[in-house]
Amino acid sequence: MLAITTFSLPIIGSFLTLAAGRFSQRLRNSLAVLIMLLTFTCTLFLIPQASTSQTLELGSLSLPGLNLSFVVDGLGVYVAATSSFIGLLILLFSLTYMKSYEHQGEYYFLVVLFLGAMMGLVFSANLLVMYIFWEITAICSWRLIGFYRKSQHLKNADTAMLITVFGSFLMLVGIEMVWHETGTLDLNALHGQQVSSWALGFLLVGMLAKSAQVPMQIWLPAAGVAPSTVTALLHAAVLVVIGVFAFARVLVGGIGLPEAWQFPALVIALLTILVTGSAALLDFDAKRILAYSTIAQLGYILLGLATLTSIGVAGALIFLLAHSLAKAGLFLCIGIVEQHTHTRDIRELGGLIRQMPMTAIAFILCSLTIIGFPPTLGFFGKLMILMGTLQTGYSLVVVLAVFGALLTLLYMVRLFTGVFLGEERWVQLQESRSIMTVVVMVFAVLSVIAGFLVSPLMTAVNGIMTQLLR
Repeated sequence: MLAITTFSLPIIGSFLTLAAGRFSQRLRNSLAVLIMLLTFTCTLFLIPQASTSQTLELGSLSLPGLNLSFVVDGLGVYVAATSSFIGLLILLFSLTYMKSYEHQGEYYFLVVLFLGAMMGLVFSANLLVMYIFWEITAICSWRLIGFYRKSQHLKNADTAMLITVFGSFLMLVGIEMVWHETGTLDLNALHGQQVSSWALGFLLVGMLAKSAQVPMQIWLPAAGVAPSTVTALLHAAVLVVIGVFAFARVLVGGIGLPEAWQFPALVIALLTILVTGSAALLDFDAKRILAYSTIAQLGYILLGLATLTSIGVAGALIFLLAHSLAKAGLFLCIGIVEQHTHTRDIRELGGLIRQMPMTAIAFILCSLTIIGFPPTLGFFGKLMILMGTLQTGYSLVVVLAVFGALLTLLYMVRLFTGVFLGEERWVQLQESRSIMTVVVMVFAVLSVIAGFLVSPLMTAVNGIMTQLLR
């Protein structure tokens, strides 16, 4: 029942934060942080159960195939612990970052509900239950992207909603087809079963739309109009992670990815890496550059999963953790910069390393992880993904993926140079000594330390792979 508590606690707690805000802002904010702390603690207590892959059946409803079943396995606990920990740190950052904004009650309610839906999704053992949580995250992200209520922001939120819901509608069609063809939506029962290419294609479109893979990537850079804490959640902790998680859960460890679909999946991942990496080199908005970077790095994760090799899948899971920690730190660093300068245009920034040295250091360390600089965890993850891709026999894909890594180096150096180096334009600025600076340094330090913990992490990941590739 601890798994049930892990997602029911934040979902119920989100409504409690909404009620608490009517009495005290401090009570509401503290309650939101406490709920996420307890949620993360629950995921830690689930670790001993993860190796046994326990399935919990709460019963079934009148809808055909809708069994309220949840699974506690290595993949679910791994992603849940990562997302809840990052969500907790982002909420701590929010205590200072969001204190001057309106609609804070709505913000904390949606963030906690968002994370609760993520917890429910990762533990779902039924495709239709997973889909229900999937749609809750879409609603939360739509409202959070349009948080400032400006006309263009609302349009961007609507664009994100339309693209992701279009994908999820096709995914629902695929789920219905799976039910029609197999008579079940239980992921354990679906393991190894044959389903039609149409069903697989519809499922895949939903996953690609949520993770913003080419050609459905345009909504994610536009989501940068949201507060930086929201973009950190979208890019590192919840929304885009869902797409690659579902790919791993359903198409790697569930139904399975047929050989005929492997090459198209590899090509989509590669195109995503190259197209969005090139776009990042041309943009001047710091958050849009990071958004393109997110899409490209998710392309690497999809690439590793699509290899269906032990080392490729392991690399994808390792890089998922590395990317989540580092990208959250990067977005929050840019959030600090934007709050002080009121701009994200790198042509208007520069020289901030003198006024904001701690933020600059955090940015450098997180960037090294995204680039894949040794000995960061990002290096080991990307190396294993490339090795797994090489085992598939598609050498050209490996060569172009390495070129994509070079693009990552170029646009991250360009971004750091544009924001923190060069002419000193903001001489009156002073770095705030607040929880915000502490949080970004925590992300930066963890991004580096994680590289030295690759051996124990590999032990955990090997257990997850045993369950996925069984």
